[in-house]
Amino acid sequence: MVCGGFTCSKNALCSLNVVYMLVGLLLIGVAAWGKGFGLVSSIHIIGGVIAVGFFLLLIAIVGLIGKNLCFSCGDKMLNHATEALKILGGVGLFFSFTEILGVWLAVRYRNQKDPRANPSAFL
Repeated sequence: MVCGGFTCSKNALCSLNVVYMLVGLLLIGVAAWGKGFGLVSSIHIIGGVIAVGFFLLLIAIVGLIGKNLCFSCGDKMLNHATEALKILGGVGLFFSFTEILGVWLAVRYRNQKDPRANPSAFL
């Protein structure tokens, strides 16, 4: 029995990742075959199809490697997210205070009188 009894979900995800691996290999193979036989002359199209196939193959392999081993990675992710959010909050506060300072300086600069203007003029 798998953690939580999700045997069907685990098997479905594993089979889906295998299908994605096959599709990735198929994309790479068809692009190479099309270039080899001269069916497609644009190297940009071939390179794009090969890159998409490689990316899909990489994601499928990562999905097969990480198939909810009974380790509680949710706790590790939660701890990491908490640390990242603390840092992100500090950075956000720093930039918000600098923006408030910028608004204050802009209002102060905008409300200054022009020294070259007529002194008897209003504003």
